[in-house]
Amino acid sequence: MKKGWFITIEGPEGAGKTSIMNKLAEGLRKEGLAVTATREPGGIAIAEQIREVILNKENTTMDGRTEALLYAAARRQHLVEKIKPAIERGEVVLCDRFIDSSLSYQGHARGLGMEDVYEINQFAIDEFMPDLTLLFDIRPEVGLARIQAHRSGEINRLDLEGLAFHEKVREGYLHLLGKFPSRIKRIDAEADMEQVYEDSLKLIMERVTGSVR
Repeated sequence: MKKGWFITIEGPEGAGKTSIMNKLAEGLRKEGLAVTATREPGGIAIAEQIREVILNKENTTMDGRTEALLYAAARRQHLVEKIKPAIERGEVVLCDRFIDSSLSYQGHARGLGMEDVYEINQFAIDEFMPDLTLLFDIRPEVGLARIQAHRSGEINRLDLEGLAFHEKVREGYLHLLGKFPSRIKRIDAEADMEQVYEDSLKLIMERVTGSVR
């Protein structure tokens, strides 16, 4: 049986990943595709519990390596319990964040080094990489302004970081875009929502229907 596809959506805070991913899931289902939409950290019970620890605003003393290891642990469980089984069923898996988030946030922005964070994650994912990654690119000041304008809950630990940190996150993502151009495709996340959706759907459909596995 033909296996499914693993597509990740990445980007800095306020890029609109979650909203667009949910809309993409609906659009792909209308095209007759079976879709699983999920997120990181989270997606399954164990990973959601780890997410609570990572994002708890009381955990401001968390060491950068501890943070990276927690993300990798959540990713491993999520991968084996939810992502891989869905792909084996022939589904398209849409995932809000995956390894590129760790490389950009912990590797680059936290200064741990992308190569070191990549090695930590290779133990977790064992070379299992996305077929396609959509990078929702947005200037940090624009993304953070969006978050403030639409906030509907308590702030999390990452929200406490300053603009300089989020600028480094974007730098990390753009570095990865240049390093993996065949896998990572840039989407202008500052465009209106419908345009972001159409651009994203086009790239996904091209990859899913136009490539030979």
